[in-house]
Amino acid sequence: VQLQASGGGLVQAGGSLRLSCTASGLTSRTYGMAWFRQAPGKEREFVSGIFSGGATRYAASVKGRFTIFGDIAKNTVTLEMNSLKPEDTAVYYCAVDTEPRAIVSYRSEPGAYDYWGQGTLVTVSR
Repeated sequence: VQLQASGGGLVQAGGSLRLSCTASGLTSRTYGMAWFRQAPGKEREFVSGIFSGGATRYAASVKGRFTIFGDIAKNTVTLEMNSLKPEDTAVYYCAVDTEPRAIVSYRSEPGAYDYWGQGTLVTVSR
């Protein structure tokens, strides 16, 4: 299984970036795709996810600024990031969940995801 993410880069505060991710080689159904991020010295944190049925979920820190969309049946997801802040600087990781989750809140946990991309760096300057 390979997850190919693209779209990271350097942007000024207030700017926008779009991250895209495509997963290939999956032999089981995808129930969710999500983005996590990890800043230097910090733990990996959930950013946003899209799940079977079209449900979406956002971290409070990005709600209203980021938009996730995609087609998880085709294993593709895009994260549109607007009004970027320096605190959004991190390596962003795409992840795939191949199991249904009875507890919705678990979808925000890294442990819920079976496959991960290598990450793409987003740097927001002041």
